[in-house]
Amino acid sequence: MSPEGVVGPGITKRPPQQCPDARRAEAQEGTVEQDTGPWIARKKVTALTVCLVALPVLMTTVSRRDAPWTAASFWPLASTSTQEKLLGGLLVPGFDERSCLSRYRSAFYRKNMARSPSAHLVKRLREHEALQRRCGPGTEAYRAAAARLRSWHGDGDAPGACKYLVLVPYRGLGNNILAMASAFLYAVLTDRVLLLDRTTSLGDIFCEPFPGASWLLPQSFPVRNLQNLTGEVRESYRYLVQGDDAAASVSRRRYVFVDLDHSCTYHDKLFFCDDERRFLRRAPWLLMRTDGYFVPALFLNPAYQEELDRLFPRKDAVFYLLAHYLFHPTNKVWGLITRFHDSYLKNADERLGIQIRVFDGDTPFQHILDQILACTSQEHLLPDVVTQEPPRPPAAGTRSKAVLMTGLSSWYYENVRWKYWQSATATGEAVSVYQPSHEEHQLSGYTTHDMKALAEMYLLGMTDRIVTSGWSTFGYVGHGLGGLTPWVMFRPENHTAPSPPCRRAKSMEPCMHGPPFYDCRAKQGADTGKLVPHVQHCEDMSWGLKLVHPE
Repeated sequence: MSPEGVVGPGITKRPPQQCPDARRAEAQEGTVEQDTGPWIARKKVTALTVCLVALPVLMTTVSRRDAPWTAASFWPLASTSTQEKLLGGLLVPGFDERSCLSRYRSAFYRKNMARSPSAHLVKRLREHEALQRRCGPGTEAYRAAAARLRSWHGDGDAPGACKYLVLVPYRGLGNNILAMASAFLYAVLTDRVLLLDRTTSLGDIFCEPFPGASWLLPQSFPVRNLQNLTGEVRESYRYLVQGDDAAASVSRRRYVFVDLDHSCTYHDKLFFCDDERRFLRRAPWLLMRTDGYFVPALFLNPAYQEELDRLFPRKDAVFYLLAHYLFHPTNKVWGLITRFHDSYLKNADERLGIQIRVFDGDTPFQHILDQILACTSQEHLLPDVVTQEPPRPPAAGTRSKAVLMTGLSSWYYENVRWKYWQSATATGEAVSVYQPSHEEHQLSGYTTHDMKALAEMYLLGMTDRIVTSGWSTFGYVGHGLGGLTPWVMFRPENHTAPSPPCRRAKSMEPCMHGPPFYDCRAKQGADTGKLVPHVQHCEDMSWGLKLVHPE
């Protein structure tokens, strides 16, 4: 094996891609470039398998037009290839393709769209884009709203003013992505501009999703230290909802803070029953802290059910469609994805993804390996091996299967690779096993770590079939991006591999880990996994909720 520790050049953290107005606003606020330090790329090479994180390539800075966004800047839609790029109308033409290669090229790394967007979803996305352009950072509307927030006197908001949702995501990248998709859907439902707290690496690994607008919160935002907000602050929703006149109380607050941590309180979760038109519509600024996917709870709110039915006729397509609209890796991340895919996955007859997440520490466990091998064998995802060499060499045209494994440890990968190196397969298939990186420890929030994590999520989504670890938000994103219904490995107990080791999921939707236990319509406690046919309990977490498409 080749030595590890190849050091790439230092990477300078450039300001995220933004619309012209947003860039000018940020320049006035004094954005400073920061050096993230060297990127260590680990590389293992053998004749049979490769473990690679590609070194960064130099990306050419592309100038952008300062002309305002207009319909005239759209590309012509005559060719089939252009239609494919736009994912059935989910995306709009007109972005500078070179500044974000993944936006229009990712379509060519999939066999086809697993789900198509409804006409109503396409319509609402175009309306929301117009809202972001009209009210987002760099606009007069935003400057006025921020000024009122800064000098709040408790006299209510200006008539017709724009409303905002500021998302404060936290924990791992998988948590962040699920929170962003959920918050975006809520923003669409309630006509709020979505802005992201920029203290994370999200602005460095994702391109801007909205044409002519930025979703990154300006650094001059009047409310400081957003990451330190908790449900105990005076502006917390949990306290407002317990008051005698909650609507009037909202009008006297400069903002409302919604704490949707997976362990939030009963009163915090009443947010999921809130009819925004009667209560929170009075709040011009809604600040939200969450670490997970709360879309299933929105489907339980009577206020949104009709609109959600029109947006998503297929209830198992929500995250898939939102993710392909919102999440476009920056060019550096896209380079990691495409170089690995084209080198090691592209030419295989079949690709299997195996995502491993261990919640009992960083030390490898034999029972986890046993579970992986049992699952892939019992579900016929990987072939068995023979103890003796076959009497004759494999025939020409032998099928090949590429196995993509992701996880913090390389130990599981090494053992699966060795199994198919030391023994021939019973079916004659050629099995190769790859792992892009092994960080050993989770380092969420570090740009280079999150770049590699995002690349691996996208690579998992480019496989044909996938096995994921229960409870893992990383796995939810991986299979959700690919439109793949996973085989879910149950979380072991007492260091023993469960039986059965895994089970095919009901849908490709992520699981909501901290759901409400309250019937909004009946206004009483309830088993929320049995209220409507398309919201059911998760396979990997008995109390969690997920969307399914009822047959």
